[in-house]
Amino acid sequence: MIKSMTGYGRGQAQVDGLSFSVEIKSVNHRYGDVNIKSPRLLASLEGEIKKQVLAILKRGKIDLFISQEHTSQLANKPVVDELVAKAYLEAFRNLQEMSGLSGDISLEFLAAQKDVLVLQDVEVARDDLWSCLSLAINHALISIQEMRQKEGAATQIDMENRLTLLTQSIVVIEQSAALVPLEWQQKLQERLSRLQENGGDPQRVAQEIAIFADRCDISEEITRINSHLGQFYDLLQQQEPVGRQLDFLVQELNREANTMGSKSNDATLTRHVVALKAELEKIREQVQNIE
Repeated sequence: MIKSMTGYGRGQAQVDGLSFSVEIKSVNHRYGDVNIKSPRLLASLEGEIKKQVLAILKRGKIDLFISQEHTSQLANKPVVDELVAKAYLEAFRNLQEMSGLSGDISLEFLAAQKDVLVLQDVEVARDDLWSCLSLAINHALISIQEMRQKEGAATQIDMENRLTLLTQSIVVIEQSAALVPLEWQQKLQERLSRLQENGGDPQRVAQEIAIFADRCDISEEITRINSHLGQFYDLLQQQEPVGRQLDFLVQELNREANTMGSKSNDATLTRHVVALKAELEKIREQVQNIE
């Protein structure tokens, strides 16, 4: 089944007071490249996150955005920095002694000073974090896979239609190529007739016919193109990712088409080859988005 590398998915999960929301976006990339943006408490889980994602999404530039939702279990809590609080108290008492002024230092006043109260991450067991997070990631992966499969199915239909056009073009090219030596032979025979009138060498003209026919023979290129097209179609029916193999086959098809173009000495045949290369370019663009 052909899959696109472009897609978007979202997932959310709640387990034992924890809640995570995950968004996944992917675009074309030669390899599987996972980038994660998540809360600091999940830093130790990045290895497991990438492993889970790449087990499903084999290729693409993949961005994960993970956020912790508000639940009954806090992500962090306020705590007193005792050293800072004692430093403030000492500073206030010194100020009283130095100024000779009286006054009470209230709890509210002390707590309002900078860095007396700080937020500290709540310790959550690693297994508990992963139990909730992996579930949210799995939901997001299911969502993005549905989109990638839908786009891949449309791409496959388009490419299969273009493969049909290419196969038809090869038949026309093969028929046109068979006529080229005959047309050239007729021209040389006319030339031979003129040379014979002037005492020309008919054997040399016959050699030129043989050399030309060999030079413009594209039967091997046609055979290889037909073989590549068959392999291409077979790969489209596979279940595993085949984007790289398809990309390689498109390169090989272009190479054979270029060789046919260089051998072409006929305007009609050249037009057919140019049309063939135009279709190959459209297929190449589609292949770039296949996983």
